[in-house]
This record gives sequence, structure tokens and C-alpha cells, in this order.
Amino acid sequence: MHLLYLSAMEIQRDEYYMQQALKEAQKAYDADEVPVGAIVVQDGKIIARGHNQVELLNDATAHAEILAITSAFAFMGAKYLPDATLYVTLEPCLMCAGALYWSKIGRVVFGAYDVKNGYQHITKEQSPFHVKTELVGGILEADCSFIIQSFFRAKR
Repeated sequence: MHLLYLSAMEIQRDEYYMQQALKEAQKAYDADEVPVGAIVVQDGKIIARGHNQVELLNDATAHAEILAITSAFAFMGAKYLPDATLYVTLEPCLMCAGALYWSKIGRVVFGAYDVKNGYQHITKEQSPFHVKTELVGGILEADCSFIIQSFFRAKR
């Protein structure tokens, strides 16, 4: 991942939208799903929302990112999202990174890093994201980590 240096206004915008993704994560938590939430934003408007529904749908691919971009495709009537930003509370896994690659999404902003299942362990030369996709990590990282840690702590 290449580092992007953000202005104070960009950070404030990203934090606002990450708060919206956290609301989606709370919906997953309340439904006893791994609490990951995602939203898709285009032209300053939220065009899609999603949260993990793996248990509800009995579908290992029903991750927040997949559900959010599928909804965004339907909303836009398009198969690509080059002008959109995905905000997700947890670093995308390789499956979701692959779906985001094919969506040609313009930007991915995530909260908590996922050292176990995230894409970060892949070298830059093997990045699963489209070459034009901008990546930003660590937005509201503490809040995003807290909800996931709380969920798994309660399961033990």
C-alpha cells in the first residue's frame, strides 16, 4: 500500500464517513455477525451500505464490502465504480480486495488493520487492488478495532 498524505479536511471527511461505516458494523454486532460495516460514497453522497451477513445468509462471501459494492452497482446501474470510495471498518480480506479490484473502485478507506486475514501481507508487487485505486488505512482505527475486539471477547 502506498501512503497518502491527507489534509485536515480530507481526514475530517474520512472520519465522518467511517462513523457511518461503524453504524453498519454495529448492525452486524447486534445480529451476532462479525462486526464489519461498509458504505460506498460517490459525489459526497452515500449510495450503498452493507454489513457482514455471513451467518444470516449462510454465505461465506456475504462480507460487508461485497454487499456494499453489489448494492452500489445496482444503484448506479454500472459494473465499475471508478469515482466512488468504499469506507470499511476492517482492512479487506483477499476475497474482498479481489472484488474491489474488479469493481475498479477509485478509493478504499479502512479503519482497523487485520494482520491475520488482511491483504497487507502481500507484497506491493502482488497488490490485489487495481493500480488506480487509492488506499488509506487506519481511519478511526481505535474505534474500528474496539468493536471487533469486543465482539470476540464476548464470544470467549
